[in-house]
Amino acid sequence: MAGLLLLTGGIAACSASDDPGDTLDAFLKGWRTGDLSKTGFVTPDGSKISANDVYTQLHGLIGDLEKSSLLLSAQAKPKETGEIASAAVKLDWTLPGGTPWSYESTVRLTKRDTDGWRVIWEPAVVHSELTAGDRLELRRRTADRADVLGGDGKPIVTHRPVVTVGVTPAKITDQAALFKELGKLFKSIDVDIDLKNVGERVKDATDENAFIDVITLRRPDYDKIRTRIRALDGTVFAEGERNLAPSRPFARALLGTVDAATREDLDANPDGLRENDQVGHGGLLQRYDAQLRGTPGQSVVIARRTPDEQVEDSQLFGIEPIAGKPITTTLDIRTQNAAEAAVAKEKQPSALVAVRISDSSILAVANGPAGAAVNTAMTGQVPPGSTFKMVSTLGLLDKKAVTLDGEVDCPKTKKVSGRSFKNSHDMVLGSVPFRTDFAKSCNTAFVNLAPKLGADGLRDASAKLGLGVKWDLGADAFTGTISPADSPTELAAATFGQGATAVSPLAMAGATAAVARGRFVQPRLVTDPAPTAPAAEGPKLAESSVQPLRTMMRAVVTDGTGTALADVPGKPVSGKTGTAEFKDGEQETHAWFVGWQGDIAVAVMVQKGGAGAEAAVPIAERFLTALNK
Repeated sequence: MAGLLLLTGGIAACSASDDPGDTLDAFLKGWRTGDLSKTGFVTPDGSKISANDVYTQLHGLIGDLEKSSLLLSAQAKPKETGEIASAAVKLDWTLPGGTPWSYESTVRLTKRDTDGWRVIWEPAVVHSELTAGDRLELRRRTADRADVLGGDGKPIVTHRPVVTVGVTPAKITDQAALFKELGKLFKSIDVDIDLKNVGERVKDATDENAFIDVITLRRPDYDKIRTRIRALDGTVFAEGERNLAPSRPFARALLGTVDAATREDLDANPDGLRENDQVGHGGLLQRYDAQLRGTPGQSVVIARRTPDEQVEDSQLFGIEPIAGKPITTTLDIRTQNAAEAAVAKEKQPSALVAVRISDSSILAVANGPAGAAVNTAMTGQVPPGSTFKMVSTLGLLDKKAVTLDGEVDCPKTKKVSGRSFKNSHDMVLGSVPFRTDFAKSCNTAFVNLAPKLGADGLRDASAKLGLGVKWDLGADAFTGTISPADSPTELAAATFGQGATAVSPLAMAGATAAVARGRFVQPRLVTDPAPTAPAAEGPKLAESSVQPLRTMMRAVVTDGTGTALADVPGKPVSGKTGTAEFKDGEQETHAWFVGWQGDIAVAVMVQKGGAGAEAAVPIAERFLTALNK
């Protein structure tokens, strides 16, 4: 039974019975179906009462439990004592969220004259402690939401103090001036907000003293403008707490946010959520929302009005809330902050992923301000450009098709099946050692080598570095689509990261870490709950291949396209730049850099950023410099 249905008849249809068991059965059936018309009723003083009146009182007594499931069952035949009979009835409720609540009540019946047996209607039928005018109500207690933890076990997303800035129409003396000053103050703390909507809400407000919220700020941000904003006529403030990351941009696209439940949330989970519940939206906070949110507690109470119209609660049943359980990630706050600062001033959408080489932990996942709401760092599908020469070179070395000092021609252009390939800035090197082709990023040299690599060599090297392999790290991730290289021109393009090949910055960070480590180990992100099906470790990379590759990637920094990284403090930097065309006939390109320093592998991508050396390398430089301070 989910609530009470409308009656399908009145007392005129009721029929008395000489068997109290039959009357009890008819009553319980009518209660279940909402049709009490087949049962006769009297009040405790013997007065007859209509089925409609019983229904109305029953409906009122049940109150908040109306939509809860209810099973009714007689525990035994009614026991007769003269004109009175009584029977125990079990009520099995299923409360919101699936919580069971069971108890027994007593139904009394009476037989007078020739009327047959009738149910004595009284509130105690529903529960022994109910009296006239009472109402069963549900009380709900939200569970404590759990934190998202970093690799050191310390909270990343946790309860943090906030201040909600609002305005009150009655206190506003000059709305245009107020909004102008608010805009300046928010901009000073790097908060961009459209106040037009706030103005419309002020205009539509029916209560001149209403608190119209403008924005909720972290307490440290609010404190920066506290004196100036409190001096503005019309502003009002409310302090509180919210589940937040250390800063607004901190891994925002990866983590998501915690906000009040939306209408869509409530519709999708009507049993588990209520208005004003805090719910994860996007990223890890949404994926693990149920675990983090925990289970709310609830109680069933008798709401009883006193003579002076106060309501007193008497609890009949209750369960305590179960606090949420944290999730543990590998993120490192210091590394993430360095990554966020490195991409903060990039005008084009950008992404940076940092992986610790020794244990494959993902330490940072940053998406620049222009694309911070989308987790391009992990799910972007972008051609890798010349960073993929790292992969092709591994394949060529495995096939013993090249050596460090073996000469490979680097002409200005190279035609394959009628298609012309060229180098950036029309570079021409001539016949030079392959290490020079790699360091200077000569496309035409790789086009010359494409037949020696072959489609099989391309696929094999990609798989050894984890590209295109299925990963399970507790979050959405794109590991790459490798070109089929099924024609001479497609193979030629694929050798330097063009054609049908697409990767994410995370995928390239994982591949770079594999080169530095000597074996692919799937990057780790969520460690508790641990993913159930992580990718298997790759084979140990041949020393005869990986050592020359590392030598060439170091040469990129000392003598090639990544020389801006030569003076980064700390251990030597090795890497590979990349410039990726993403649409035929278009001049705009994505900029890339992949590399490592010490135990940190990094991949940087800037959409429509131009050359890797010009856009991606400076981001990598800022990031690595910050880590070495």
